[in-house]
Parts: sequence; C-alpha cells; structure tokens
Amino acid sequence: MAFECLLVSRDPSVVGTMNRLLGNLSICTNVCLNSSQAFDQLSEGSTDLLVIDCEVIDCEVMNREVADRENDSVDLLHQIQKSGRWQKPTVIAVSPGDSPVPGAHVVLRKPVTEESGVMSLKAAYSRMLYDYRRHARYALMNTVQATNGNTQPADLTLTDIGDGGVGFSSKKAFAIGDTLSFHLLLPGTQRPIYIEARVQWTRDYGAAGCEFLHIPPADLSVLHGWLQSKTQIKKPLVEM
Repeated sequence: MAFECLLVSRDPSVVGTMNRLLGNLSICTNVCLNSSQAFDQLSEGSTDLLVIDCEVIDCEVMNREVADRENDSVDLLHQIQKSGRWQKPTVIAVSPGDSPVPGAHVVLRKPVTEESGVMSLKAAYSRMLYDYRRHARYALMNTVQATNGNTQPADLTLTDIGDGGVGFSSKKAFAIGDTLSFHLLLPGTQRPIYIEARVQWTRDYGAAGCEFLHIPPADLSVLHGWLQSKTQIKKPLVEM
C-alpha cells in the first residue's frame, strides 16, 4: 500500500519541489489547481496527505480570481475540519508566513526549499503512520467465548482487529457500554492473548465494534508485533 497525497497549488515552484520530495517518500501524488476539485477528490476518502497552497495576497492589489481561490482554500480547510464523511487527512499548509493556519497540522513557509520541504514532510509522515496504524483493521474469522460484566458467556465471531479495538458479530444482543473479556489466538502466534473491551457501536443484524479497555503488557506486545507484521506500507526511497 502507498500513501496518497493531494497537492493543491498553481505555483510551479511549489508543485515541482513537493512532487519530487513526495516521490522520494513513495507517496502517490495527484495535483489539483483549485479547491473545488480537491474537495470532490477528498470526499472519496482515499487521501492520506493534503498539501494546500494558502498564500495570502494583499487585498488592495489582488484580482477577483485570486481572491476567489484564496477563499476557496480557507473554505476547503474549514470543510475538512467539520466533515465526518471521511477520515481526515494530514494537512500541510504552504504559506508566506509562520503564523498557524487553522486546520493545518504543519505549516511550510514560502519559498519552499528542498530542506524546508523535507522537514515538513518528515513531520507529516510520522503523523500519517500513526493515523494509519490507529485506524487500520485486519480481517479475522475467529470464534471466541466472551463473558460480560455479569459473567454470562456468549459466542462471538471476531471479524476484524486493529490497534484500538475489534469488530465482531454475535447472535446475542449487546448494548453500547457493555464490557467483554475473552482470549484470542491470533493467526500464526503461539498463545492466546487476553482482551478486555467495551462495546462502542452496534447494528441490528448482530454486528458490533469494541474499543480495548485492558490488555496485559506481554499480550499487548504480541498484538502490536502481529499488527506490525500485517502493515505493508510502501517504503520511502530515502531514509526518514
């Protein structure tokens, strides 16, 4: 799997420098010239990194077209913040100043140089890795017997697992907030791990999702090692 970046800029120097640096990180890049196109692509939910050129133009000299583009950039960042339709990408704002840009995780000052671009992308890449590992889910099809707070047994079919929780299906109805405990043997591991989890959401057809409440340190190490072995991100061409 390769990370995907949406680069929104009309500045050839920004596009040229950032496109080259993103390629060095094995990040697939799509270039957009305006924010409306960017919003349409973001709504598809496949973008991990957004690099947006948000240069500030003197209001007394900027023309209407430039003003509209500037407002579009601000609107795009605002819509990303308030939207719940997709997993929010890491955002690098390319700006002529050092002031914080609302909605941006990293601010890259113009003119963009090789050195400043690398530093900004390193910070963004670390955040992207963290978000990917936190949200990634890996398929399972394990049947376990779980007990709830009243020690009543229930058969669960675990369907997926990630860094923060598990998904399952069951013939037994559960309510949000119910706590469950069970032992799970992950494929390819030598011993079961112990998990305590809390139901976060449910569906009428028996599916549900849990967040982890407690996993013993030794078992947590087994889980993290197993998850890391499943993580297949295309490696950067340069050392991070």
